[in-house]
Amino acid sequence: MKSIPPSSTFRVLSLAKRLEREGRRILHLEVGEPDFDTPEHVKRAAWEALQRGMTKYTPSEGLPELRDAVAERVGAGRENVLITPGAKHAIFCAMAAVLDPGDEVILPSPCWTYDGIVLSAGGRPVFLETRMEEGFRVDPGRLEESLTPRTRLIVLNSPSNPTGAVQRREDLRAILELARERDIWILTDEIYDRLVYEGESPSLLSLSGSLEGIIYINGFSKTYAMTGWRLGYAVAPRELVEEMNKIQQASVSCVPGFVQVAGLEALRGPQDFVERMREEFRRRRDFFLKGLSSLGLRCLPPQGAFYAFPRLPQGWTDSTLFCELLLREEGIASVPGAGFGPFGEGHVRFSFACSLAVLEETLNRLRAFLEAHT
Repeated sequence: MKSIPPSSTFRVLSLAKRLEREGRRILHLEVGEPDFDTPEHVKRAAWEALQRGMTKYTPSEGLPELRDAVAERVGAGRENVLITPGAKHAIFCAMAAVLDPGDEVILPSPCWTYDGIVLSAGGRPVFLETRMEEGFRVDPGRLEESLTPRTRLIVLNSPSNPTGAVQRREDLRAILELARERDIWILTDEIYDRLVYEGESPSLLSLSGSLEGIIYINGFSKTYAMTGWRLGYAVAPRELVEEMNKIQQASVSCVPGFVQVAGLEALRGPQDFVERMREEFRRRRDFFLKGLSSLGLRCLPPQGAFYAFPRLPQGWTDSTLFCELLLREEGIASVPGAGFGPFGEGHVRFSFACSLAVLEETLNRLRAFLEAHT
């Protein structure tokens, strides 16, 4: 347990909440959570399900109707779908089912905190450098050099948390070919796939031709502003889904039925909410990036998700110290780049899933902070 790092995001959030209890006004740019409310028709579907008495156990692998809806979305069969309490648990079930003790997992860094799940499952994280100058792309050549006989799994996240980078179609094809040659699993986390601002976000699942060696992860938190509902899913070969379901049965049993009904309505109901939210995030992204640039902070324009990941100002090397001082002195909650693997150090993550007014105040406070530390 001592080898498993705590979430840097939730550590910052905890400190921010403590400062709020002391009377400070905190600007929350640390948590990756849309500030939109869940659509009314989705909430209504859950309420109606509760009135029908959907408060009992459900099948551990998920309601057949929701599994069918997910299968239709990705072009798979019901037997390939596992409904989970959040995409994070789908990742946990996949790694617990795939990894033996000591198996290596390739994590392109900067990356979300997959390493904690890898360690929980007995695996060994191997961080692969991605570079801002290259658009944080996963370079197939460097990836191949990092492989060993113990490599069991490659994790891809596109669009990316924390960088907002979208991987190129030709790189994904090369990585897929490499993984299949070496009999290595690929876990592709595409939780932000509907929040893309420029170009396309090619899905590995659509490029693969089959589910062989693929574990596709997605969910409802980001697309439908349902973070607190805890609803996600995995799509994988049937044999692996059966093994992952054993982990689910031994841990959380199942996802509440009324939550799954809400998810079904989200998938099959009106989708105009998603487009409105995406366009608002695009507006906020453009505003915030312009502001960061005016402060002299270098940032790769995120193609997707809702994070800006600028380099630290000149003269700063410790992202943890930077974020702690920024929070204590100016009340801006952000996440140190060091929390996103070894190649995240030297950066800071800001979520722009908050109002334009909050972003404007953030830029004003950030300017004051930088002037005070020049």
